[in-house]
This record gives sequence, structure tokens and C-alpha cells, in this order.
Amino acid sequence: MSTALVEDTSDDHYVLDILDITLSPTLPRLGHRLRCTMDGYLKEPVDLTRVSCNVVMKIGPVKMLDRTYRLPDLLAGMGASLCGDTRPAAGPWKQTWDLQIPRAVPVARHRILLRARTGDGKDFLSLQIPVDFSHRFRPFTPGDPAAAYNRPVPARDLSWSL
Repeated sequence: MSTALVEDTSDDHYVLDILDITLSPTLPRLGHRLRCTMDGYLKEPVDLTRVSCNVVMKIGPVKMLDRTYRLPDLLAGMGASLCGDTRPAAGPWKQTWDLQIPRAVPVARHRILLRARTGDGKDFLSLQIPVDFSHRFRPFTPGDPAAAYNRPVPARDLSWSL
């Protein structure tokens, strides 16, 4: 995944004006950590504990997940939490999260749509994030416990029965 692939689909009426999103490493791996830093400008004060996030994850046309979380719960589910002031005033805003990518995520090309709203129903942010967890982008590291989950299987080892 590359930072150039994270698309801010929000417009001028959204509360958060995103200036920059930085992700590292550039190729996240299942079962490993991903650091996400978001710089932006809040147009009004926001209670981040009341922000709701609708997460839609698709593999091709198939919707694998469509669920709404409170922002703190979404972050906690990925091993992170809000940092700093949870009720920031209007002005410059920055958050950094160290997220844990679950191993249970299917090895495939995903599209993640993230739409968030404030506690009083105003649009907060909207992101589209294509993520490729396919084998061709996965470095194989001997001894890495996650490597066994992500290792390509030769076609001759597959058996199909109807």
C-alpha cells in the first residue's frame, strides 16, 4: 500500500480538511503493525470520542464488511487509541496511530471505504483505500510466523473436488 493510494474523497463541507496522510511501511503485512499519521485542519471543535466511522471493505464486488464503529472502538480493535486532546478546538490537528493489521484478513486486493461523522451528524472525513494483500506483494521472510499465512502455494499442491 502506498500513501499515494489513499484518496481523500471528502469535500469542502467536511469538518476535517486533510492536509497529509503518511503510512509506513509502504507495504503493510498481515499480522504486522502499520503507522498512520494524519495531518489536517479542523473547521470546528469536535468530540473525537463521539465520531462514528462506517467501514466498508470489499474484495472485487463482494462486500466483506459493512460496520459502523465509534472512532475509539475502531482504533482499539486495531491496537491503537486516540492520543492528545479528545475534544480538540478548531485549527491544526494531528494524530498518529500504530495499527495492528489482523492476520485474519483474506489474502486479496481490498477496497476500504471509510466515512466518518461527528456526534452531531456532520460529515467528518471520507477516505478510499485500496490495499493489496496478494502474494506477489508479500516478501517471504524465513522464520516469520506471518510468512506461513502469506506464502504462495504452488498450483500442483492444490487439489479440487466437486
